[in-house]
Amino acid sequence: MSYIRLAADYLLYRLRAIKLHGVHSPFVFDLFNHVIHHTGDYLAYHNVESLRDKLLQDNRQLSLTDLGAGSRSIKSKTRKVKDIAATSAKPAKYGQLLFRLANYFQPQTILELGTSLGLSTSYLAAARQNAQVYTFEGCPNIAQVARENFKQLGLTNIRLVEGNLDDTLAPTLAKLEQLDFAFLDGNHRYEPTMRYFEACLTKCHEGSVLVVDDIYWSSGMKRAWAEIKRHPHVRQTVDLYFVGLVFFRQQQPKEHFTLAF
Repeated sequence: MSYIRLAADYLLYRLRAIKLHGVHSPFVFDLFNHVIHHTGDYLAYHNVESLRDKLLQDNRQLSLTDLGAGSRSIKSKTRKVKDIAATSAKPAKYGQLLFRLANYFQPQTILELGTSLGLSTSYLAAARQNAQVYTFEGCPNIAQVARENFKQLGLTNIRLVEGNLDDTLAPTLAKLEQLDFAFLDGNHRYEPTMRYFEACLTKCHEGSVLVVDDIYWSSGMKRAWAEIKRHPHVRQTVDLYFVGLVFFRQQQPKEHFTLAF
């Protein structure tokens, strides 16, 4: 990952991004106004961010199993929980966006590909406490900390699936009648991202929402995002730079938006 390239991509994004007055789609206008730039507060924000503060002080050492981007083989290394919280957990701005999206669209079945310490999982589960959240983590030691965090927050609607996504995603999807919401944050490479996207599509419907993380992370992720936008089943996308939103609303024209966030 080149930080210079990321900075250049962000500058181009800011130049392309439009504000509320430039949105002519009623669906996206409402989404922008009531979800993306919603300024209200929720109790869940304080609960999850209080937990984040504790994790940022957590000196426990974990032996990690890395199955994500940058490696095709298992790598083991040791990191402190507080370092994982500082570098791998989604920032509050994006965790709270996930909360608002789930709260707005009211999904019954939610998938998260990439648990980490469970902060974004907690936002999703807190937004829809009568929904079932399936979250996938490749490292058993991180998964154990995530489970502790869910228990601390009193979240009982989460099923954490351990193991390599290549082995665990398809069997989990096979058990679902449909998929209403998915956050794809499990691997930041082109081929796995597209494979997981296609797998999720098998259970998506017109009202489904997919959130793709780090769409500018690398040339491979930019390629994946471009391909997702072109997919015949995809009708609308919203580029928020760090995440992309994908919709399948067939009654809407095929449109792509870059919105300031």
